[in-house]
This record gives sequence, structure tokens and C-alpha cells, in this order.
Amino acid sequence: MKAAQDIILAPVVTERAMGGFADKKYTFKVATDATKIDIARACEELFGVKVEKVNTVNVSGHKRRMGRYEGYTADWKKAIVTLKADSKTIEFFDGLM
Repeated sequence: MKAAQDIILAPVVTERAMGGFADKKYTFKVATDATKIDIARACEELFGVKVEKVNTVNVSGHKRRMGRYEGYTADWKKAIVTLKADSKTIEFFDGLM
């Protein structure tokens, strides 16, 4: 089993992701082979919160060009973690608002 730091790679800080903070929904970039159960356990371990549910999305890489050369950015996996109503918030995101 992977460590929690290897499952949750980075927070996703976009305007749309920040709109879910009021509903206790937080968005993370996660390992591509991580399951919803792995992600929920990692969030609970890293941030000390109670997870209600996890939604995942496989994000395809975007086409990019550099002069006459073109390619694709890497595919990645995004997880939207919803916390229980009685759970505390994640402090990292509180500083962004």
C-alpha cells in the first residue's frame, strides 16, 4: 500500500475548485492508480478530517506546440473529496480564500 503523500500529489487551485469550498468539497491531483478508498484514507490521515465521498475524473493531456513540434501533456487523475458536515475544514485551503 502506498503512503498518503504518494496518493495525494497536489491541490488543484482553480476558480471552479475554489467554488466548492463552501460545500466542503476539495479538489486534488492524485496518483493515477489510486482508488476512491485509497484517496479517502489518505485525506483522513493527512488532514485529520472525515470524508463523506470521493469523486474521481481521469483528465486527458492537452495538445501543446513549441514551434513546429507538438505533443501532449501528461494524463492525470483528479479527485473531488466531499467532507462530512461535522468534519473540520482543511487548513491549507482556508488561507486561499
